[in-house]
Amino acid sequence: MSNDEGTPSILSESAVTVFFNPAASGGRAGFRLAQIRKLFESFQVHAQFVRTNSAAELELSVQDAISRRCRVLIAMGGDGTFHTLANAAFGADVLLGVLPVGGGNDFAAALGLPDDPVKSVEAVLRGTPRFVDLVRVRTGEGQTRLYAGGGGIGLDARAAHYSSGAYRWLPGRSRYIASALRALVGFVPLDVRVDFPESDLIPHEARVLLAAVLNSPTYGAGLRLAPGATLNDGSLHVVLIEDIGAFEILHLLPRLIGRGELRTSRMKRWQVTKVRLTTRNPSLFQGDGEILGSTPVEIELVPRAVQVLAPWTD
Repeated sequence: MSNDEGTPSILSESAVTVFFNPAASGGRAGFRLAQIRKLFESFQVHAQFVRTNSAAELELSVQDAISRRCRVLIAMGGDGTFHTLANAAFGADVLLGVLPVGGGNDFAAALGLPDDPVKSVEAVLRGTPRFVDLVRVRTGEGQTRLYAGGGGIGLDARAAHYSSGAYRWLPGRSRYIASALRALVGFVPLDVRVDFPESDLIPHEARVLLAAVLNSPTYGAGLRLAPGATLNDGSLHVVLIEDIGAFEILHLLPRLIGRGELRTSRMKRWQVTKVRLTTRNPSLFQGDGEILGSTPVEIELVPRAVQVLAPWTD
């Protein structure tokens, strides 16, 4: 049910907290804050806006809000911000949301949220609670973490290091393209073994540019590695890009930059619920653009893991 303004009744009847980092996405999040506050007021949603300055601070703030019985928790940021929110809130009886003002907004895009910040806020405030899957990864260090969109090893994990550091100031896909190009310098392809526990699929070994495990159709600000994926299809989408060499990568760049497409015959795909990635030497694994640990990694789908406000229907 919705009220006369088109806002779900749960937003008008529940405690709502919006978490924001004014420095996120090169300060673009802070720039939008006043406008977003006014939109909440126009929808008659009384929200508390909580400033956080780091992922650790956000996680503590989320746990505090849950302890105060806050029912609706919304992250203002990109994939990394929602990543922290989902991990802090997992298992609690709460409803999550994301206002996409980050550098990479692939999870928000998979939810059907528009790129325009104002329109995305309106879509969230008019959204419907929907269950989505998450992905659980256990790293070689024994650490367990959830991620929402895409993760992997190889070039993308190395690029994630640069996108959250030296190139953090760049907007959208340009940040990830620049980071990937920087990561190519001196990059040595990985020898990886892919196992599929609880499946009849035969293990696969290859020398790869990257090995990705996705829950969403895109990652890296719109790179479509798993175009058939949805956030509630009950599958992990495993993608290997075998070593194609620097020359072919440069040849593919125009389409990659313009449309987010990567077309090569050296791409392998599987749909499973569990996968294990092993490399000859420990390699960093990233999820939602965050470095989570090293290989070997065991990855499994967590179906219907959290509820989020989204404009799409099942």
